[in-house]
Amino acid sequence: MIKAIGLDADDTLWENETFFRVTEAEFRRLLAEHGDAEAIASRLFDAERANLARYGYGIKGFMLSMIQTAVELTDGAVDGRTISRILEMGQDMLAHPVNLLPGVADALDRLAGRKLILVTKGDLMDQERKVAASGLGDRFTAVEIVADKTPEAYARVLHGHGVAAEGFLMAGNSMRSDVIPVLELGGWGVFIPHELTWLVERVEAPDHPRLRQLQSMSDLPDLVARLEAEA
Repeated sequence: MIKAIGLDADDTLWENETFFRVTEAEFRRLLAEHGDAEAIASRLFDAERANLARYGYGIKGFMLSMIQTAVELTDGAVDGRTISRILEMGQDMLAHPVNLLPGVADALDRLAGRKLILVTKGDLMDQERKVAASGLGDRFTAVEIVADKTPEAYARVLHGHGVAAEGFLMAGNSMRSDVIPVLELGGWGVFIPHELTWLVERVEAPDHPRLRQLQSMSDLPDLVARLEAEA
């Protein structure tokens, strides 16, 4: 029996990576005289990945990684106007609208009455803003914002809600963050791919009896019903 359903937020419930891609494209144009687009993107990605341990996930870390990359690409000669523009780009991202993905509202309506836990990672203030702006906050029993989605983080969330891993199902667009850690704990992992998932989050799917894949959130209520019927 599935006692609780966990849902990822960014690129599972609403668009998120799109805003990073648009900003990255502008960043490449801003620094175009210091390298080709592919080289700039590669340097930025390397900075982002290296900085995860320092800044965590989210827009503020991305902004700092853009500034670091600009400094490195210009050998420290980047001008104040460029730094100012990068800061503006990050601030624009922090104010971006929250656009729900297709089928999300209907799926949550059909799952009403169940213990739904929103499990998201990143900057606390930004994630809280997006939850509030989404209008979905009251659909969830709880909202859990964690620094990273590790098995240990999920275990703490489940312990706090009195849910055994075997009765927990987590759905999201990241195989690395939303699926594999929960499978490792003994729960159900449901992969709902998004076309713009960040490269860091892309890993091979394991061969696991509790792994399922769906085309969209619209399919989740039926999957839950099937799993419970099979049990």
